[in-house]
Amino acid sequence: MDETTDLAAMARDVIDSNPYLVLGTVGEGGVPRVSPVFFGVDGYRDFYWVSSPEAVHSMNVEQRPAVSAVIFDSTVRAGHGRAVYLTGRARRVPDAELPERCAVAFRDIAGARAFGPEELSGAADLRLYLLPADALDVHIAGGHPTLGTGIDRRVRAWSAA
Repeated sequence: MDETTDLAAMARDVIDSNPYLVLGTVGEGGVPRVSPVFFGVDGYRDFYWVSSPEAVHSMNVEQRPAVSAVIFDSTVRAGHGRAVYLTGRARRVPDAELPERCAVAFRDIAGARAFGPEELSGAADLRLYLLPADALDVHIAGGHPTLGTGIDRRVRAWSAA
């Protein structure tokens, strides 16, 4: 496969170029909710964010961990969109895992800073959350030079299964 058809490379480029993912959770009564979260990534499979456990999306994750997410650049012209779609079961990172997870959860993008375990445990207001993606799809534009079919679609880049 060349660079224009390497789905994993396409996904990595989108992930590396964008600081936010839109997290889709399910609330009470099955009501969907989407929330933009600034994210870090490890190995292009583990996606992290810091949030208050009192945020609605955090409470949704605690109650219903099956989530979806999308990473995309909203500034591009119509017809030039690129996106990565994720699915998996999100969770709050337990205090015992924080030293290991904090070492890999944060990246230097758009002014981000790394949090230490002491900032995400005990009486701290924030916690670390993790989405280990079980599948990753990429957006293929209908007019893509080698993969286009005339209709925009999602194509599986990899699956944990």
